[in-house]
Amino acid sequence: MAPTLVLRALAAALAGAVITPAVMAPAAAAQPAIQAGHQLVGYLHASFGNGAGYVPIADVPQAWTVIDLAFADSTGDGTVVFTRCQPAECAGVESDADFQAGIRAQQAKGKKVVISIGGANGEVQLTNAAQATNFVTSVSAIIDRWGLDGVDIDFENQSLKLDAGDSDFAHPTTPVVVNLISALQQLKDRYGAGFMLTMAPETFFVQLGYQFYGPGPQGAQDPRAGAYLPVIYAMRDSLTLLTVQNYNSGPIMGLDNQYHQMGTAEFPIAMTDMLLAGFPVAGNTAHVFPALRPDQVAIGLPAGQNAGNGWLGPDRVTQALDCLTKGANCGSYATHGTHADLAGLMTWSVNWDRFGSWQFQNTFTGYFGQ
Repeated sequence: MAPTLVLRALAAALAGAVITPAVMAPAAAAQPAIQAGHQLVGYLHASFGNGAGYVPIADVPQAWTVIDLAFADSTGDGTVVFTRCQPAECAGVESDADFQAGIRAQQAKGKKVVISIGGANGEVQLTNAAQATNFVTSVSAIIDRWGLDGVDIDFENQSLKLDAGDSDFAHPTTPVVVNLISALQQLKDRYGAGFMLTMAPETFFVQLGYQFYGPGPQGAQDPRAGAYLPVIYAMRDSLTLLTVQNYNSGPIMGLDNQYHQMGTAEFPIAMTDMLLAGFPVAGNTAHVFPALRPDQVAIGLPAGQNAGNGWLGPDRVTQALDCLTKGANCGSYATHGTHADLAGLMTWSVNWDRFGSWQFQNTFTGYFGQ
């Protein structure tokens, strides 16, 4: 799901001392979590079929608290469409009526069901206000048609990138960023306090912003570097969950100024710690991306080895959770706090987890005791 991690001029490790909590901005004001307890978020293959097999929404087990319907995509003018997978591609797919009934049944159990927009093969760019309006109108139609609880933004590829000169995440000027923020604010205003907003960016669009932001002063960097940061920042008080994809990623520098690699518990530990501590963007201590609340942050991981690069076995998932929620079993990485109220886990995907005999789900329930 990740883009190719190429910077035309990859600078050496950021100079200076390791970041300490003293330079971190405070988190946003507290607000009640959408659901009590910890969250298990899973993508459900709803518009396509693959080797993982089709899972009717009514069959998603009780442990999953948030179900992301994957995916809705753009027609190119900001309009978003959601087309359910057809029997020729998805053996066992239910009828529209049964799909709707399955959504209602999951919601009756306290689950949240949202439409996820984008994905690995999707590209959504809102280049002007008219396209933002089309986005809001069409996303609202999907939410209303199926009675959904909100939206998940999974913009990848070239969907978000920063223009030259756009160097302050708190005051963005790039049209595709400004218009996305406007569209999300309009959706939030339309549906009110109960509207669920989640985002699942790749590390390239978030944590890479610690080193690089946009094209840089000489235009020598990939303009997508850190491009999600202004969207997350603008919507931070309305954001229910941020579930960064700790997979399909290149090496990313953490707050210890060391590069961290996928496949170890240290990778999600370091990447998640950045979100919970905050960090100066592109090394500029005058532009500190503020910490998110722990209940807004879930660790995104592949459900199995077939689901994506960066898979971690149950022991390493448990190690990451121990470190972040208990301050134990951290290995060589020193976190900037302990967060018992960390939201939980996200995975790609429910389908791949069923394919793997529910190993990811069982790791979550075994750890959090749900």
